[in-house]
Amino acid sequence: MNFETRTGPDLGTATPEYPGNGVPEWYRDAKLGFFVHWGLYSVPAWAVQHGKGVHIPTEDAYAWHQYAEWYGNTVRIAGSPTWERHQRLYGPGTSYEDLADRWTADAFDADAFVGELVDAGARYVVPTTKHHEGFCLWDTATTRFNAAARGPRRDLISEFHDATRRAGARFGVYYSGALDWHVSDFPPIESDTDLFRHRRNDAHFARYSAAQLEELVERFSPDLLWNDIDWPDGGKGAEEFGVAALLARYFDAVPDGVVNDRWGVPYHGFLTREYTNVDESQAHPWESTRGLGYSFGYNSAEDASQTLSGPDLIRMLVDVVSKNGNLLINVGPDASGRIPELQRNTMRELGAWLHAHGTTIYGTRPWLRHGEAHGEPRRYTQSGGDVHVHALDPSLGRITLPAELEHGRARWSDGSDAEAMRTVDGTVTVRIPDALGSAAVATLTVTP
Repeated sequence: MNFETRTGPDLGTATPEYPGNGVPEWYRDAKLGFFVHWGLYSVPAWAVQHGKGVHIPTEDAYAWHQYAEWYGNTVRIAGSPTWERHQRLYGPGTSYEDLADRWTADAFDADAFVGELVDAGARYVVPTTKHHEGFCLWDTATTRFNAAARGPRRDLISEFHDATRRAGARFGVYYSGALDWHVSDFPPIESDTDLFRHRRNDAHFARYSAAQLEELVERFSPDLLWNDIDWPDGGKGAEEFGVAALLARYFDAVPDGVVNDRWGVPYHGFLTREYTNVDESQAHPWESTRGLGYSFGYNSAEDASQTLSGPDLIRMLVDVVSKNGNLLINVGPDASGRIPELQRNTMRELGAWLHAHGTTIYGTRPWLRHGEAHGEPRRYTQSGGDVHVHALDPSLGRITLPAELEHGRARWSDGSDAEAMRTVDGTVTVRIPDALGSAAVATLTVTP
């Protein structure tokens, strides 16, 4: 589902004028951000397992949803596995919103938490300020359904913001613009069509969403606004609370800010691709996003077989960056505020690799092409006058240089010169040192 194609309704001559801001260089340089999905759904922390060998019919996709953060919707689908489990654990009559009083966040230390993300290589951090459940994680004046008034009794977004700024990373906010199950009385969403049909589009709700977003901008001056699943149609015109006016005020407050493409209007900053492989390098800056498992919110039912390994995540980052993208990888803490060990292990491997090879990722731009159709799997990035050749399978023991780089000086990340030789078919191949044979990615830097 590509959200930049959703730009309705057609307002004709009444279409407002949108800001002309593009995608700033800091965002293109950053390459890696961390999403943090945390909310009431972290209390049950459960969704049906997905993965290899699991087949779920299309008509049951929402009743058997892979996203734990969708618990508030899935639990309302009578007979769904989530509904059955909820009745068993919490008892009939316990609503999803009752879970607010069971959420304590008692182990959450914002500086330690953000420190782990930055150690893993994050250049920007984007926590969920309000997901589709409608529970706000900051001390908002718009509703009592928030973390400062209930549950944790803390302004969690303020804590995230302050810790992220102290850590020297950029701070962004995720906000669910058009879906808010707390202030809606629609039936549960059971299809992609329902996703856009069962949402409020009235001007009253548009004002409510605008007021919440304005609070976030005024209080935190976020470097990034990550809106999700459209915006109420009643706020897409020339109104002072409309998207165009909101974005204009945002860019006045944060001139080097950036937004994504999920507003349902003709303006967007970077494109988003969720759990999607992009085959070719893209002309427009984009962002790949997904969880370390099959969910964004923490799913306690997942194990190592459903979680990206460190090498898998490293290769994903290299692939995305070679195609002009950023990777926004998600961490889903448990209800107490701890990062589960499965996720932490993968993060640490990514951080260690970036500590050694970050100069071949951060601040780079795509080369002439992202890779080759034939030969050993590889990806290219470039910075300054250097081209970085990333071998995605170092166990092959060699990597073939493209013709454009055959006469350049090739060296490994430790500065040692690479051993190159011309083979019988005329290509130039570099032997991968034995010490790198078991690495996730072996990176060669070539100065043409």
